[in-house]
Amino acid sequence: MNKTYFDLIDQSFYFPQEGFDLHHGYLTFHGVSLKYLIEKYGTPFKLLYLPRIGEQIRRVKNLFNRSIKKNKYQGKYYYCYCTKCCHFSHVIKTALAQGVHLETSSSFDIDLILRLYNEKELTKSTIIVHNGYKTKDYLDKIIKLNNMGFKNSILVLDSISEIAKVKACWKEANQKLKLGIRVAINEEPQSAYYTSRLGIRPNDVIELYNNEIKDEPNMELKMMHFFVDSGIKDNMYYWGEFQKALSLFVELKHACPELKSLNLGGGFPIRNNLGFEYDYENMIDEIVQNIKSVCMEAGIAEPDIFTEFGKYTVGESGAIIFSVIEQKQQNDAELWYIVDNSLMNTIPDAWSIFEKFILLPVNKWDHKYSRVNIGGISCDHSDYYNSEDMNQQTFLPVYDSEDPEPLYIGFFHTGAYQDSISGYGGIKHCLIPAPKLIIIDRDEKGNFVDKVYRNEQTVDEMLSILGYKNGKT
Repeated sequence: MNKTYFDLIDQSFYFPQEGFDLHHGYLTFHGVSLKYLIEKYGTPFKLLYLPRIGEQIRRVKNLFNRSIKKNKYQGKYYYCYCTKCCHFSHVIKTALAQGVHLETSSSFDIDLILRLYNEKELTKSTIIVHNGYKTKDYLDKIIKLNNMGFKNSILVLDSISEIAKVKACWKEANQKLKLGIRVAINEEPQSAYYTSRLGIRPNDVIELYNNEIKDEPNMELKMMHFFVDSGIKDNMYYWGEFQKALSLFVELKHACPELKSLNLGGGFPIRNNLGFEYDYENMIDEIVQNIKSVCMEAGIAEPDIFTEFGKYTVGESGAIIFSVIEQKQQNDAELWYIVDNSLMNTIPDAWSIFEKFILLPVNKWDHKYSRVNIGGISCDHSDYYNSEDMNQQTFLPVYDSEDPEPLYIGFFHTGAYQDSISGYGGIKHCLIPAPKLIIIDRDEKGNFVDKVYRNEQTVDEMLSILGYKNGKT
């Protein structure tokens, strides 16, 4: 019996599920009709569903605060959004509306902070955590922010050499400069362990504080920053590094009584397949309980807990919708679906680090299905969706190429990093234009509101960037 694509999904996963449903045979995304958007805007297009950002933030804040209350934890919880994940104003303003704080990574981030301040989107009480390598321009702007009265600006030292640069800039201070120290950890790549290039070696942290910070009247150490690049996962590696970080925090706290905060860098995972499972509540409870237990045993005050969630905050708000413009049967086993843009340009993580996204058809769920390969229209060999992982095999509906309605497909949960890495609005591989970007929000009555943030790049826009004179082409 030939099963339909719907049968395949229905027998493999719980469906419908959060964010995905069918309406008259067409896929919806958080209740938004993709058929309506396709008919209105055409393909390809990117979309950002802003309400999902608030939902993600509220969930984690509620879980942390409930765990703090349940465990009678004495510290507070602070949710920071990493601006590097997606710098768009509509994203950051949506996050700020939920009472989050911000984390910066480079010089221009400070200009972004100042513009948000001028627009009254944040105040001088907003906590700003400054990570990343401190170039002179970046450092100068952090100092400027402090002198303007941003009383919760925290400069996180990433290397021992940075403290000398900070002291050279921080001669005449209006207030004490709040410092943090990022601790280097053993990373977990696929092949072998190695020590991260980021942060300061654990063996050097106490010495750095005692020799360079302790006796400085205009500086105070407020935060220890612990970051695991692979994210907060319930595995032996994460808990091992976490316990080592807690041991170092205890030692540093004994040396530095004013140390108040533990920053847990590295984010929560997001759904990259329909079978995704992650117990956010249990992980948060384990984190809170572990910190409390270690602090009680050491006889120190429980620190405020910071997290820096970028991908978790915005990732599930994004999607990219394509049309399949050609079917190519390259041999008996390989059927290719070619989409109407470049995958390298639009979801660069898929080919650079083999990141997986949820891939679903918008229509033709009542058709039979087949395993297919998805390719873009650039001339590059790597412009395809890597589906070599057997848990991520690509199955899509089979259809007649003469069908008047093409097959539409979507990559979902693409809201984090893809525009930053591909260079939004810039020059693209093979000069294939960036798709239009659609912003979707809800009005005061709860109705969907959609608008074009930016149309597909034009020839003149691209050629102007490349230095060609204006003129009709």
